[in-house]
Amino acid sequence: MTRPITAGVDGSQESLAALAWAAREAVRREAPLRVVHAWRFRPQDTVGAGDRDAQERSVRDAVAESVRTVTERHPELTVDTEVREADDAVAALLAAGADADALVLGSRGHGAVVGFLLGSVGQQVIAEATRPVVLVRDGDEAATEAAGREVVVGQQGEPEDSADVIGFAFEAAAARGATVRAVRAWTLPTVFTYSPGSMALADEAGGLEQYERKALGEALGPWRERFPDVPVIEHVEMGSAGQVLLSVAGGAQLVVVGRRARRTAVGARIGSVAHGVLHHADCPVAVVPHT
Repeated sequence: MTRPITAGVDGSQESLAALAWAAREAVRREAPLRVVHAWRFRPQDTVGAGDRDAQERSVRDAVAESVRTVTERHPELTVDTEVREADDAVAALLAAGADADALVLGSRGHGAVVGFLLGSVGQQVIAEATRPVVLVRDGDEAATEAAGREVVVGQQGEPEDSADVIGFAFEAAAARGATVRAVRAWTLPTVFTYSPGSMALADEAGGLEQYERKALGEALGPWRERFPDVPVIEHVEMGSAGQVLLSVAGGAQLVVVGRRARRTAVGARIGSVAHGVLHHADCPVAVVPHT
C-alpha cells in the first residue's frame, strides 16, 4: 500500500505553501494526499453563545477551499481530508503523520538570513515524529524544483546510522529527476573524541579525510545500487556539519537532515544540526528521524 503525503493546514500562508508542496510531491510519487486540520472550539470567537457547529462549518469550508485549489491544479490527485477537533494539535498531527511518507508543515520565514522560525507546534512535531517531517515556508514555489537544483543530504556516523535519511533523499531525487549531493562534514579529533581504534582506521584509509570519504562512500553504496539513475555528488569537507550543509544548499530544492531526539526536563529537543539548517536554509527542509 502506498503511503500518503500528509499536509497539516491551519489557514496560514505558510501552511498553504506547505499544502501546495505536498500536492506536488504526492503527484511525483504517485501517492495520495491527506490534508489534516486540527481545530479547537473557541467560544470567544463566536457571535452567538458558544456556537460550536458554526465554527466547525467555517473551518471545514476553509479547508475545502484550500483543497479545491490543489485539486484544480492537480486533477489526477487523490485527496483525503480530515478535520479533527483536538485540544492537542501536536498529538493530532503526529497521529495523522504516523503512516505517511512525509508530514508536511508550514514554517514562518522572514528572509534568507533568519529563515525558518519554528512555532512550538512545529518544533514539537519534528522532535517527536516517527516519520519524516518537511518544513515549507511562505513563498516556496514550484519553480524552485526546476532541473539542476539538487537534493542535498547530510550523512553522519556509520552507514546504518543514516540509512533512512539517505534513503529519503534518493527517493525524493528519483521522483524529481534530480542529483543527490551527499555531504559529510568532519573535524579534527580532540582529546574527547580521540580513540586508538578510530585513528588506526584513519591511518589505514590514508588519513582522516580519506577515512571520511570512505565512510561516505560506504553509506551511499546500497542507495546507488537501488537508484542507479540518480546522479550523486559526494561532498566531504572539514567544518561543522550545519555550516557545511548550509554552504552547499544555496542551489538546492530540498535539504534532508537526520534527527536524534534529545529528551530534556522540558520535553524533546531536536539536534543542533537539524535546528541550524531549519532556521537558515532557503528551501524546504526534510527532517528524518533515525531508527
